[in-house]
Amino acid sequence: MTEEKQHQGVFHHHKSEEKPVDYRKEKKHHKNLGHVGKLGAAAAGAFAMNEKHKSKKDPEHAHGHKIKEEIAAAAAVGTCGLVFHEHHEKKATKKEEEEANGKKHHHF
Repeated sequence: MTEEKQHQGVFHHHKSEEKPVDYRKEKKHHKNLGHVGKLGAAAAGAFAMNEKHKSKKDPEHAHGHKIKEEIAAAAAVGTCGLVFHEHHEKKATKKEEEEANGKKHHHF
C-alpha cells in the first residue's frame, strides 16, 4: 500500500488542479448569507418580543416565557454576529479580486 493512495475519508478531497476563483459568485454568496442572517435576526428579535408580551399576559407561565425570550434575544445577537462576519468576508473577497486583477490599494 505504499504506492497506492490511502482513503482519507469523506471530507478529504484533494484536487489535482486549482480552479480559478469566481469572485463574483463568492461575493454573491456572502451577500446572500448576509441577507439570510438579517432575516434570522429579525425573526429571532420578533420572537423575543412576542415571548416578552406573553410573559406579561400570562403571569402563571411567565418564567418559561422569560427564558424563551432570553434565548431568542441571544439567538438574535448571534445572528447579527453572522451578518457582521459575512459583510467582512464580502469585503475581503472584493479586495482579493481587485488585487488579482492588478488594482492595488495605496494606504497612507
